[in-house]
Amino acid sequence: MSKQNEQLIDEIVKRVGEEGNIQAATNCMTRLRIRVRDEKKVNIESLKQLDGVMGVVEAETIQIVVGPGKAKKLADLLLERYNISEDQAPMSDGDQKVTGNWQENKESIKQKQKKGKLKAALETISGIFIPMIPAIIAAGIFNGFSGLIGTLQGEGTLTGEFWEATRLLFSLIGTGFLGYFAIFTGINAAKRFGATEALGGMVGAISIASPLIELSSLFGLYDAEQPLNSILTTGKGGIIGVIFGVFILAKIEKALRKRIPDVLDLIVTPVLTLLITVALFVFVIMPVSGIFSDWLVSGLSVIIGSDNTIVSIISGYILAAAFLPMVLLGLHHGLIPIYAIQLEVLGGVSLFPVLAMAGAGQVGASIAIYLISKKVGNQRMKQVVAGALPAGILGIGEPLIYGVTLPLGKPFITAGLGAGFGGAYVMMAQVMANAWGPSGLVAVPLMQADKMIHYVIGIFISYIGGFIITRLFIKGEDVANA
Repeated sequence: MSKQNEQLIDEIVKRVGEEGNIQAATNCMTRLRIRVRDEKKVNIESLKQLDGVMGVVEAETIQIVVGPGKAKKLADLLLERYNISEDQAPMSDGDQKVTGNWQENKESIKQKQKKGKLKAALETISGIFIPMIPAIIAAGIFNGFSGLIGTLQGEGTLTGEFWEATRLLFSLIGTGFLGYFAIFTGINAAKRFGATEALGGMVGAISIASPLIELSSLFGLYDAEQPLNSILTTGKGGIIGVIFGVFILAKIEKALRKRIPDVLDLIVTPVLTLLITVALFVFVIMPVSGIFSDWLVSGLSVIIGSDNTIVSIISGYILAAAFLPMVLLGLHHGLIPIYAIQLEVLGGVSLFPVLAMAGAGQVGASIAIYLISKKVGNQRMKQVVAGALPAGILGIGEPLIYGVTLPLGKPFITAGLGAGFGGAYVMMAQVMANAWGPSGLVAVPLMQADKMIHYVIGIFISYIGGFIITRLFIKGEDVANA
C-alpha cells in the first residue's frame, strides 16, 4: 500500500504541473489539498483518471478526493518527498468549481446556495474540530476496547495482570486526549480566529483547572452537594464556552497589539490579554455557556435517548431520514459541537450512530438503481454506481449523493426514507459511540462494545430499507435516460 501511495503522489505531482508549480499542500478528512502557482499547468482531466482518485474539486486549492486515511498519507508523502510547505490557510469549500460527473452536479447545486453568516459560522466551528478527528477516532476506539476488556473481566472471562495492564493502557490512551479535549479545542480555535495558539490552549486549560472550584466557592457560585449544578465549576460551558472565550481572546489580543509599543509587546500583550479574557471567561462566558449547554442537553434528551420507545423510534427515523438534506444545505457542520457536548456530558455520542444511517440508506438505494440500470440498459449509470458504491459503504457519501441519488431526484428521497428505519432501530437500541468520524462500516470500532452489533444491524436495515423503497417508487423510465 505504501508503494502504491508513493506512485500515486508522483503521478499527482506530474499532473499538477510538477513540484515547481506547488506552493503548499495540506489535507482534510477525505481530500488532498494542493495550492498551485499556475492553474493553467494543472491537468484536471488527467487527475480524474488516476486510480485511487475519486474526484477533483477546483477552488482556492486543487482538492483531490481520495478518501479517509489516504488523504493524510498522501499529504505527508508530498511534504516529505518534494519538500513542500504545509498550507496554513483556513480550509473552505465555498465558491467551488467542481469538475467531472458527480463533482459537476455538486457544483451546480452549491452555486444555487447562498453562503450566509450562519453557514459561515458553522464552517468555522467545523474547521476547529476537523484537525482533531484522527485523535478523536483513536481515543474513542481505545476507550471502547478498554470498556470491553473491563466488561469481560467483570464476567470472569478475562483474568490476570496482563489484561488489567492492557485495560489501563487503553484507558490511558483514550483519556489522554479526551481528558484534555478543551485544551486542543482552544488551540485550534486560536488558529481559526487569529490568536496566539498557546494562549488559546491556556483558555481551554483554565476551563478544566481545579483552582476554579476554590474561586467559585469564594464567590458563592459552587454547589458542594451537587457540583454539576454549580454556576461555576470545572468544565462548565464545555467546548462551546472555550470556543467563544478564544474568540474574545483573539479580539482583545489584536486590539492590544495595535496599541502596545513593540519593545513591550512580548511581555505586556499576553499578560493583559489573558487577564482581561480570563476575567470575562470565568465570570461571564463559562456560566452563560453552561446554561446554554444544559438547555441543549435537556432538549436533546427529549428526543435522543428517550425512555419512551415510541419517541425513540419516531425521533430516530426522522433524524436519519432528514440528515441527507442537512448535508446538502451544509447544516451538518453545526452538529459537531453537539457531538462534543454529548461526549463531555454523557461520556459518549448517541446522535452520530443515528445520523450515520443516512449514508447506508444511500447505499441501498444505489444498489437498486444499479439493478434498474442493468435492466433498462443504462451502462453509464451502472458505471457511476459501481465506482461510487465502495466509497459509500466505507462512509464517503459525496459520490453517491452527487453522482447517483440527487441527480435522479426521487432516489435522494427514497434513500432517506429507507435510512430512517435503520435510524429508528439504532435509537431504540440506544447505540452510543465513543467518538465520531467516518460513517458506514468503518465506524463499527467507534461504537461502545456492547452496542457494536446493534450498529451493524442498523446499517443493514438501512441498506434493505433504501433498496426496497427505491425499487418500489423508481421505475425503469426514471433511470433509462439519466
